[in-house]
Amino acid sequence: MSQRRRRISLGMFLRPTGHHVAAWRHPDAAADAGSNFKHFVSLAQTAERGLFDLLFCADIATLWAGDNDSVSRIGTMARMEPYSLMVGLAAVTRHIGLVCTASTTYDEPFNLARRFATLDIISNGRAGWNLVTSQHEAEAANFGRDEHMPKSQRYRRAREFAEVAQGLWDSFEEGAFLYDKTDGRLFDPAKLHTLDHKGEFFRVRGPLSVPTSPQRYPVMVQAGASDDGRDLAAAMAEIVFAAHNDIESARACYADIKGRAAALGRDPGSVRIMPGFVPFVGRTRAEAQEKFQTLQKLIHPQVGVRMLSHYMGHDLSGYSIDGPLPEIPETHSGLASRTALLTAVARRDGLTIRQLYERVAGGRGHFQAIGSASDIVDIMVEWVETGAADGFNVMPPLFPTALEDFVELVVPELQRRGLHRTRYEGNTLRDHLGLAMPLSRHARRPAPRSG
Repeated sequence: MSQRRRRISLGMFLRPTGHHVAAWRHPDAAADAGSNFKHFVSLAQTAERGLFDLLFCADIATLWAGDNDSVSRIGTMARMEPYSLMVGLAAVTRHIGLVCTASTTYDEPFNLARRFATLDIISNGRAGWNLVTSQHEAEAANFGRDEHMPKSQRYRRAREFAEVAQGLWDSFEEGAFLYDKTDGRLFDPAKLHTLDHKGEFFRVRGPLSVPTSPQRYPVMVQAGASDDGRDLAAAMAEIVFAAHNDIESARACYADIKGRAAALGRDPGSVRIMPGFVPFVGRTRAEAQEKFQTLQKLIHPQVGVRMLSHYMGHDLSGYSIDGPLPEIPETHSGLASRTALLTAVARRDGLTIRQLYERVAGGRGHFQAIGSASDIVDIMVEWVETGAADGFNVMPPLFPTALEDFVELVVPELQRRGLHRTRYEGNTLRDHLGLAMPLSRHARRPAPRSG
């Protein structure tokens, strides 16, 4: 390993019972986790004990498409809305960052800017926004639309949406709030700015009706892997969540996004790339393998096929699960990159539908590792030291036990190697990640020339 030690950023990806598709059927799982707030409190506090940088909660505004019988077997289908969950978790944690997904396709910039500024205030500077364009075409039907907006249009809308949100977060300059009871003035009117945005998708006057939050902008996160998604990440994101099942593709993506950011005049170091990582960890390799096999045996075939159908954007229920993956029509959904990744794996290794869903059941296309704490850390170090990642969005396969295994076994090994903090040294999510505080656009604006 290189003598130069790099702290590895760690996110903890919340999901009701864990990231393995069969996790909810395990004896250790809380089957009612989707509506069990105490369960999420325990997970958040365990992750904070492990000194993670952040919690992350994904979202789609629909149940997966499919017949009710197969959907009824999927343990993560019914769960709490993530923004509200993060507000609740802000009250029972002190340090860990709070990142959740909100769609630019089915929301409005003013509403979103108010919500995330409020979360940043409530959490004392720990909020992050995972900007997505919505991955599933079925979401359109829940918002009065017959079909999903075309991909290129969704990403243009997303870019403008984020720029409007940032403009609204800049409504008040630094030092605007006077709280002067004697003079009776709450804020300096010269330091309040109306956005008056008129663009392709939005007309937003502003200013924002929420005070400036501790981070000014919540940390911006993006998870798109397509060409459009990478462009958006390079332009706007401070964290990029990515899905790779091998280190070579991760290195290529890492270099590509950093290069795109540099071409836009951004410091590549200001973009933290954190691929999803599914660790099955035991005190020995044999114990870790046993944990993996226990979950694999719980995969119901309907769930495996339904999962693949979701990620392929194509119904596979009419095909033999012990036959090859059929030709998959091109998809323009937000899952196109995942479709390409899984199809490539199936073709490369000659997998049947059953073998493919068994291969990806643990992490749905994210990188998966099975081994002792030392094995797991060796893998993490290789990814970071060779330009595949700045850290990881850790996806425990089973809650709460796999998270507890990571905190009790992997975290001490990371600390022993000088790769993870031993205490929180800052207060905000930006502090944890080493990200700069955004400067207000009004402070950046040059003073008018005299004469």
